[in-house]
Amino acid sequence: MTIPQSVPPAGTSPAAATRPAGRAETRHRLSRGTYDLLVIGGGILGTSVAWHASQSGLRVAMVDAGDFAGATSSASSKLVHGGLRYLQTGAVKLVAENHHERRVLAKDVAPHLVNPLTFHLPVYRDGPHGAGKLGAGVFAYSALSAFGDGVGRLISPARAAAANPALRTENLKAVAVYGDHQMNDSRVAVTTVRAAADAGAVVLNHAEVTGLRRSRGRITGAELRDRLDGTGFGVDARLVLNATGPWIDHLRRMEDPAAAPSIRLSKGAHLVLRRTVPWRAALATPIDRYRITFALPWEDQLLLGTTDEPYEGDPADVRVTEADIAQILDEAGHSVRDEHLTRSLMTYAFAGLRVLPGGPGGVEKAKRETVVTEGRGGMLSVAGGKWTTYRHIGRTVLRKLATLPGGVLAEEMEPLSRLPRRVPLPGLANPDAVTHRLLADREPGCRMDPLTARHLATHYGSLALEVARLVDEDASLGERIHPDGPEIWAQVVHARDREWAETADDVLRRRTTLTVRGLDTDAVRARVTELLAARRG
Repeated sequence: MTIPQSVPPAGTSPAAATRPAGRAETRHRLSRGTYDLLVIGGGILGTSVAWHASQSGLRVAMVDAGDFAGATSSASSKLVHGGLRYLQTGAVKLVAENHHERRVLAKDVAPHLVNPLTFHLPVYRDGPHGAGKLGAGVFAYSALSAFGDGVGRLISPARAAAANPALRTENLKAVAVYGDHQMNDSRVAVTTVRAAADAGAVVLNHAEVTGLRRSRGRITGAELRDRLDGTGFGVDARLVLNATGPWIDHLRRMEDPAAAPSIRLSKGAHLVLRRTVPWRAALATPIDRYRITFALPWEDQLLLGTTDEPYEGDPADVRVTEADIAQILDEAGHSVRDEHLTRSLMTYAFAGLRVLPGGPGGVEKAKRETVVTEGRGGMLSVAGGKWTTYRHIGRTVLRKLATLPGGVLAEEMEPLSRLPRRVPLPGLANPDAVTHRLLADREPGCRMDPLTARHLATHYGSLALEVARLVDEDASLGERIHPDGPEIWAQVVHARDREWAETADDVLRRRTTLTVRGLDTDAVRARVTELLAARRG
């Protein structure tokens, strides 16, 4: 599949999907009939399974207690990568598979949302790795991706500093260079939810599971409560999938109070800072034999992180602590000059939880693998995995569904061999073509700022035309939400009407970049809340 070099003609919809139903209508749809599959959890695992299962012909429902990608899945390092450090453990096959998925996402599935990024890996005197080892490592890494992002190599400190003035050059011996990709994880997640809904899935966020339904000893659905208005309702399903991430064992104990812990959690914290100089490459700096700290140019900001430490508290309470901030800034200081790491530049901090298989050893050495298990009541639980391979995880779960004892869903499913393997996400289009359309095809009085046009094109693809159409209908929606950011008010209305946004955080943190830029002021939040309350119906 090639990337379209144009966008839909004027007057046509960029996507065939109808507007999502209101919450009351969606609850009604969920409450009647029986679904083939109920997915509990709307993070990367749940949305991928819902998307692929709907494509396979199953009748799918998906619910989440919070917002879609509201926890771990929007608290990542925003990378789509092969996993350079996995080479150190000899996981060559894993790296090759990751590279394959990375390039499929970047070329065929979401080129409008997944962007190439050059990485510099500095080699300092007395560092944990030598230049020869890292040079060979990045060459092998690029070879496993068939050199699709160039040839991994070593460059001089002077050349690296010219590309990135923030680089600390004292005691710098060489810099290894390689290519990977990055994304806005929240936008990819929301677009995947839309893809699942386009394929027929019925989805609802802010809907908490309060109990599981049973019939003859098997789990056959769930009791839920709408967290926004307290309404209780239920969903019947032939099979239930637990994809709740850090809460997976909580749901497993609803099925079986004696269920033993199946996972362990690792906390990863990140900081977002304003950039003061251009960053033409990301920095990946070895801290020790196993850990790397990142300094990533992202959303016109600088993203620093991450930590990797055991977490045993309530997943809902995970926070960035003062110790996390000090650690991240200290580790970033290995390769970034001090003037770019002052606390006055911080705009946001966030933390998420990695879900790792249970077992011995430290969390920093644990495998980032996906595990699918079946409980006593027949509920499936899926845990682990990473953003890069989220499509592969969806297919893996489908294979499990097709081979369940008794053929629970096999008859309803299309054979996996018949399913397209590279279905694009909604909005697939060349961002340059979309930007041109947004700037050229405007009515008088509805001119769009070039920065806003580019932002919309790289966050929505051709779906940006839906946002622009709102501006055509109401010019005031073309005004910037905050003068220091590219977002416009039409995005809030679009998030409300087309992307299941229900709260100010849904909009500011996950449908836009206002929170990560430090622009979600009290006045902005009040206006967003007002617009959300004006939802039709």
